Amino acid sequence: MHRCGMSRRQFLKSAGTAAGALAVGGAGADWIRSGLSRAEFPPLFREAWAAEEGVRVALASGRDPADNVRRALASLGGIGAFVSRGDVVVLKPNIGWDRTPEQAANTDPGVVVALAELCLSAGAKEVRVFDRTCNEPRRCYASSGIQRALEEFGKRNHAGDSLRVYHVEDRKFVRTEIPQALELREWDLYRDALEADKILNVPVAKHHTLATITLGLKNMMGVMGGNRGRIHFRLSECLVDLNRRLPTQLTVIDGTRVLVRNGPSGGNLEDVKSVGKIIASGDVVAADAVAAQSIFGLGAREVDHIRKAGEAGLGVMNPSGIRIVEA
Repeated sequence: MHRCGMSRRQFLKSAGTAAGALAVGGAGADWIRSGLSRAEFPPLFREAWAAEEGVRVALASGRDPADNVRRALASLGGIGAFVSRGDVVVLKPNIGWDRTPEQAANTDPGVVVALAELCLSAGAKEVRVFDRTCNEPRRCYASSGIQRALEEFGKRNHAGDSLRVYHVEDRKFVRTEIPQALELREWDLYRDALEADKILNVPVAKHHTLATITLGLKNMMGVMGGNRGRIHFRLSECLVDLNRRLPTQLTVIDGTRVLVRNGPSGGNLEDVKSVGKIIASGDVVAADAVAAQSIFGLGAREVDHIRKAGEAGLGVMNPSGIRIVEA
């Protein structure tokens, strides 16, 4: 299911109708007539939304990451704008590295717990949290603090099976075709992500030796099976293909502590800067563009995979089309 209770099949049918409507009229009027919410409108037309009113990106600053998450989401209309009652929701943080929260290689546990709590409060049937790690999975889940934080939250709030944090299993990767691919025509993707009603992308903002920086677009590599190293030869195009095949309903970028050098794994606390920011949007490209500029001082066009995603119509990267809402 997609937002507003719409299944993926219904979405594709409605998106085709809306696309035809937009071709002959104004973006705003035809978006309303199509009956689609903004998050469900085809990514091809996000530039058209921006031209009329700007894609909203929330920016919250402060010492408490969980409070920053709550304020950022409130400024976007609340979690109910992205998650509906009965949804099966995947939260996709970065749990890729055997590093502590202080080392800033993984998403801050407080950010993940805050989002899980919001999803459950919106009536999500189930919240699933996982990542295909780069280091040994059990050590990553433990060192990151994410598994313990979620399990403690679940016990305190009697979440039962509604909140699950678990390791990926090789048997659950499914060979998946990627239509309209620039480079990646098929790949093994995780079944739980493919079948989820909603995917909430929860990356940590950090330096990356090969990709310059890693934010929302690149964080989705955690649902890929196989030899992920192969895609680094044409990384930007492959990230466009991956995010086209698995679009996310919400991206919440953790800029609590930022690894500014020697990413993506880091390890040296001298490479970590305390920033205290959360950036959130229903548009992953816009979220990445704002984070690139506000955290790293980089324009979206200076980061190849953000530029390629914007040019491919996955979202808005131009500052003129983005409205930053300070929470």
